Amino acid sequence: MVGAVAADEPRGIRPGDVLLAVALALFALAGTGGAGQDQPQAAPLDAWTYALTTLAAAALVPWRRHPLAVFVATSALVAVYLGVGYPYGPIMITAAVAAGLLAASVPLRTAVVAGATDAVVLVAVILVRDVVRAWPEALTHVLGVLVWTALPLAIGVAVRTRREAAARVREEQALRAVADERLRMAQELHDVVGHGLAVIAMQAGAGLHVLDRDPAKARAALEAIRTASKDALDGLRAEVVALRGGAPRAPSPGLADLAAMVERVRSGGLDVRLDVGQADGVPDDVAGAAYRIVQEALTNVLRHAGRAAGAVVRVRRAPGRLTVEVADTGHGPPAGGLVEGSGIAGMRERAVRTGGSVEVGGHPGGGVRVRASWPLDGDRPVGEEAS
Repeated sequence: MVGAVAADEPRGIRPGDVLLAVALALFALAGTGGAGQDQPQAAPLDAWTYALTTLAAAALVPWRRHPLAVFVATSALVAVYLGVGYPYGPIMITAAVAAGLLAASVPLRTAVVAGATDAVVLVAVILVRDVVRAWPEALTHVLGVLVWTALPLAIGVAVRTRREAAARVREEQALRAVADERLRMAQELHDVVGHGLAVIAMQAGAGLHVLDRDPAKARAALEAIRTASKDALDGLRAEVVALRGGAPRAPSPGLADLAAMVERVRSGGLDVRLDVGQADGVPDDVAGAAYRIVQEALTNVLRHAGRAAGAVVRVRRAPGRLTVEVADTGHGPPAGGLVEGSGIAGMRERAVRTGGSVEVGGHPGGGVRVRASWPLDGDRPVGEEAS
């Protein structure tokens, strides 16, 4: 995927590409005259001197679409320029720019092979041109060509490497966002549907138990089943609509909705006591996570402890900390300890994602206790930023 970074970018000619070529051409044309004066042994300047200089710069314009062809064309023009015997000068900057653009646009292997081939050709041209006149001067020019080829190639490779690393980071972030959204949806569906089914199962059992001797209670159980199933379907429908992009996701329930949720659980026959202290100003994402953790904890009580058990839900906000606790009076954890399924794992993930933590275990009363805690700093959780 990362190897296709360059292919994912716009490949048309941009105004900046034309401006770059014009600037290099003007600079080369202005500087070539001075270079000719400083190198009297070079071939005299003529119309071909300026034509080759201008063409070498102009060849850079389509580098985004054809980086290798542009490099070959520019290098060939520079080789002809040097082979004729024109003075060393600003045209070498044009060659260096072509090398850098190539390395920033093609795979490393292609850039190295093309750069090495170009260096060999230019060195051969220089040796044929200068060695018969002055060996030390030829050696200086050879070293100069090697530097002017290798340095821009290295810079271009560094630019490409950095760009690919940035692309990898963006890709990983996108994949992580998708995974986080999938996890959030799975947790939401698990909580909404799982809780509804647990209430329905308990109400169905209660209704069957009193069906013959107390039709009024059986009817109340059926009403509770209808309400629980409607709530579960509404939650499921809201997730599907949001997934399809048809409507914004409804706000998540928070601490203010605990009373209604506890009342639904009570209607199923579970004795639940709600004890909520002062909890104003809790951030919405923390309040939503706390609600879902309480919901999952009570769902587990319904599933595993049965109607004979009771539960206490406590919510406390001390200075700098919010604590939510659900303790039941069931038979407690098994001898081998709790087996953490998707429900407990989901509670932990919700807490961690909003900067908190969850502890699950037995308590002196004999049942299971779920305790979630969030450090608060003003109106935000301390630590990991909520997502």
